[in-house]
Amino acid sequence: MASVPSLASTLDQRITDALSAAVPEAGVVDPLLRRSDRADFQANGMLALAKKLKGNPRELAAKVVEGLPAGDVIKDVEVSGPGFLNITVADGAITRTLAARAADDRLGVPFKERPGTTVVDWAQPNVAKEMHVGHLRNTVIGNSVVRLLEFTGEKVVSRHHIGDWGTQFGMLIQFLIEHPHELDHKAEGEDAVSGEEAMSNLNRLYKASRALFDSDEEFKARARRRVVDLQAGDEETLALWQKFVDESKIYFYSVFDKLDVEIRDEDIVGESGYNDMLAETCRMLEESGVAVRSEGALCVFFDDVKGPEGNPVPLIVQKSDGGFGYAATDLSAIRDRVFNLKADTLLYVVDSRQSLHFKMVFETARRAGWLTEGTAAVQLGFGTVLGKDGKPFKTREGETVRLVDLLDEAIERAGAVVREKARDLSEEEIAERAAQVGIGAVKYADLSTSAARDYKFDLDQMVSLNGDTSVYLQYAYARIQSILRKAGEAGPVAHPELALAPAERALGLHLDQFAATVAEAAGEYAPHKLAGYLYQLASLYTTFYDQCPVLKAESAEAVENRLFLCGLTARTLHQGMALLGIRTPERL
Repeated sequence: MASVPSLASTLDQRITDALSAAVPEAGVVDPLLRRSDRADFQANGMLALAKKLKGNPRELAAKVVEGLPAGDVIKDVEVSGPGFLNITVADGAITRTLAARAADDRLGVPFKERPGTTVVDWAQPNVAKEMHVGHLRNTVIGNSVVRLLEFTGEKVVSRHHIGDWGTQFGMLIQFLIEHPHELDHKAEGEDAVSGEEAMSNLNRLYKASRALFDSDEEFKARARRRVVDLQAGDEETLALWQKFVDESKIYFYSVFDKLDVEIRDEDIVGESGYNDMLAETCRMLEESGVAVRSEGALCVFFDDVKGPEGNPVPLIVQKSDGGFGYAATDLSAIRDRVFNLKADTLLYVVDSRQSLHFKMVFETARRAGWLTEGTAAVQLGFGTVLGKDGKPFKTREGETVRLVDLLDEAIERAGAVVREKARDLSEEEIAERAAQVGIGAVKYADLSTSAARDYKFDLDQMVSLNGDTSVYLQYAYARIQSILRKAGEAGPVAHPELALAPAERALGLHLDQFAATVAEAAGEYAPHKLAGYLYQLASLYTTFYDQCPVLKAESAEAVENRLFLCGLTARTLHQGMALLGIRTPERL
């Protein structure tokens, strides 16, 4: 189905046409239309145009009003102040526009006119290490951005740049060679190893190998030789390295599954995936003069990047001992993503504290000609998760919080809320709802905050039924489903001939902004804008529910029209929450 023009876009076009007719010499002029608390919309474009033409803005506004078509969309236009237009939309126009949205599977959200290919780098755990609270934001934000982009028609390639290479693997592999049964699983026929067991195995092995590495010089020397074997592609070494990767994936997938995020195996391309490109990347940079040797290391210098004493701070691509740093891997990844994956946009969902590194990497890739005018590279930097005290979130012992512990606690807290509200749910249903509400609460708290900002992790607030929480939105959705179940033979039907109450108008005008909000959230990689829209939608629905009886409305047509508003609100909440990666239970 073709996209459904919003009331705002229809009004914008009509005022633009009237402006062009009133002042043909001005060309196309933006009417600067926006929502208003004085009317439904306000247009301010006449002021700037009159100033430019040295005319009277009120006279120009009056001319525009004369040129506006009367009837189906605009109920009333008032020239206000120095030349604003206050516009009230006809009730029938609101209902007709919403009916067109309801008739579309996508709720009137259009596909982008010129979709491209975006590679999104998100969810970046490390092999043989536990996921902690620091892994929460890139996973939750990245997942929502991918959903938003795909919904608008963009081709999205996910890349999970896991930490699966480096010197620590020499230590781990050598220990496993000398203690070959440390990663053995249960006997055949028993249950498969769980994520927790996999992580427990890896933790135990890591601690034992680290203790030996620190205390035994001969083992340390063997471990270092093993790193060389790994980098050289020795078969036995690579096979044991693969065991660590596979064991870690069992664990990763268990955590991502709990977080209700799908990670596909083919999208996991870790540091090791670019190993064969590193030497060539360095050669290309050196031969082109983009990188130069400095004290034996291959470096890229920048005029605007200096240390505390004013000395240039370079991007080190290759160390003086011949080893490759993160920059070589990231630059090789850019080459792969631009030339093999044909990306138009490279999006990195990475901690803001890495912004200088990515600024230098992107600039180096531009100088090398790998990022051109037609290719954008963007870091979607995110802030830190803080505790209630406003400091980085730690355990009481001062250690980093394990992600799985945090998710379990959220589910437990949500379970208490669900149990308190549950009337006819079985224990199994309560457990299922607790997971949907608890995980939704964690995701929404993150996504309702601008990614760039830090936010406080407060589970009590997150699972509250009051305020800007996912539970409030989920409860609004479940309440609507309850009304629709109780409607009996009455069904949702749009009745444009009916006058709308103020709460119906406010809800309807907000529902009509869904497509524009999705486009804005996707275009700016800003899930918080969608979250804010959905919270306002649930709030407006609550007011509508309080002020406008649905099943006891004054006529059969009014019942149908209000059921129509309920149904469209539910679908919009469901679709919007899905784009945030949050479930909407039918009953709560």
